[in-house]
Amino acid sequence: MLELITFSTLNGVLYGMLLFMMASGLTLIFSMMGVLNFAHASFYMIGAYFGFEISRRIGFWPGFFVAPVLVGVIGGLIERYGLRQVHRFGHVAELLFTFGLAFVIEELVNMIWGKLPVDYRVPPSLDFVAFRLFDTTYPAYRIFMLATAVAMFVFLLVILKRTRVGLIIQAALTHPNMVAMLGHNVPQVFMMVFGVGAGLAGLAGVIAGPALVTQPSMAALLGPILFVVIVVGGLGSLGGAFVASLLIGLVQTFAVAINVSLADAIGPSAASLFGELGRAPLAQIAPVLPYLLLVLVLIFRPRGLFGTRET
Repeated sequence: MLELITFSTLNGVLYGMLLFMMASGLTLIFSMMGVLNFAHASFYMIGAYFGFEISRRIGFWPGFFVAPVLVGVIGGLIERYGLRQVHRFGHVAELLFTFGLAFVIEELVNMIWGKLPVDYRVPPSLDFVAFRLFDTTYPAYRIFMLATAVAMFVFLLVILKRTRVGLIIQAALTHPNMVAMLGHNVPQVFMMVFGVGAGLAGLAGVIAGPALVTQPSMAALLGPILFVVIVVGGLGSLGGAFVASLLIGLVQTFAVAINVSLADAIGPSAASLFGELGRAPLAQIAPVLPYLLLVLVLIFRPRGLFGTRET
């Protein structure tokens, strides 16, 4: 039982931090521009494919540093020459633009790399056992993923709270007109934040690609859960996104690991009360749990756990 709790906690925190790497950029973009970017998970997918392409040519580590930068540049260009042009038509136009962009990116990936998964592997320098506990081994690459995510969280926190650039960004989130009157180029700040947000998603793709499956459907598989994270954490709250990411990661991981049903936990009355749902193993309904949490948050606390805005 202790082994189950230990490794489920490690895997849950790892999954949660991976979600945070993507949700943090999406949260910053929404905070500043008021746009829920439906194409954000596509930048995660592009990062994985760029990392694969660079790693098979010149190695994993160049891809680790170069791929997120390339994704960030693409994100900045999309904001400058695409999203900014439709901004004057309102938020609906922006949402439709990002929605269409997600399909365009997926089709481009299909055309370039094909519909089958690519052979994106863990680099040999990280392909070993980090430690052994309860006769179970834990890969070093997963520790690397966790360390990268934690380092990114600390970096974001320091940039936003301790630097002049961070202060300008935070001011632009709430008072863009005042920031413009002080002489700062607010549209340029918007482009930079959008590019950095895309780059963070790209970094998540680079490190998740070898551990998960790098395929054209990876954005569609992980994209919806990002909106659960930012709504549960609170629209526009970076701290809320962090807490919600860990919460959802742990909930899903433990739900899969603990193979019990409501009938096992409560008794035969659960089966008669909930029918087949009462007899279904928790692992079977685990993918639904985050969305159930989303519905409950929207009903009882629309602003989320730490959010300050409701729309």
